[in-house]
Amino acid sequence: MPHARRSLAWFASLVLLLASGIAAAKDYSVGDIKVQAPWSQALPPSAETVAAYFIITNTGMNPDRLLSVETPIAGSAELHKHVHVDGMMKMQQIDTLAIDPEQQVTFAPMNNHVMLLNLKEDAPRTEGDSFPLTLTFEKAGKLTVDVEIRRTAPKP
Repeated sequence: MPHARRSLAWFASLVLLLASGIAAAKDYSVGDIKVQAPWSQALPPSAETVAAYFIITNTGMNPDRLLSVETPIAGSAELHKHVHVDGMMKMQQIDTLAIDPEQQVTFAPMNNHVMLLNLKEDAPRTEGDSFPLTLTFEKAGKLTVDVEIRRTAPKP
């Protein structure tokens, strides 16, 4: 009997682990736009900026455009990309981001990202916490996602 209890406990733990992994990989959508796996880096309490990452997919037949981002945890939120300038990678603010039909755009470290500036003192910074981020698209409209704070990037 003890072996059966251990097996049942192991199976229950496995089910909970798989369920938590599925819950963490939540997708969001509005119109033809789908946003997957929003996350941000865990930070020390003194940090004043952080980046947010995710994947945007346009599942439709018409182009759309990401116009802006906002969150209540920061003074401002900006769209950024990395560019090569004189042999160096530099971060550059962009006004909007086009998302063509059936295109997937990745926001990741050293790539497109949302830069959150002037983080508020009570902004969540610990792994496992989360915060809302609202993305405004030209055609699809507004979509609020829950950004999970992690120590490392989620596995694809």
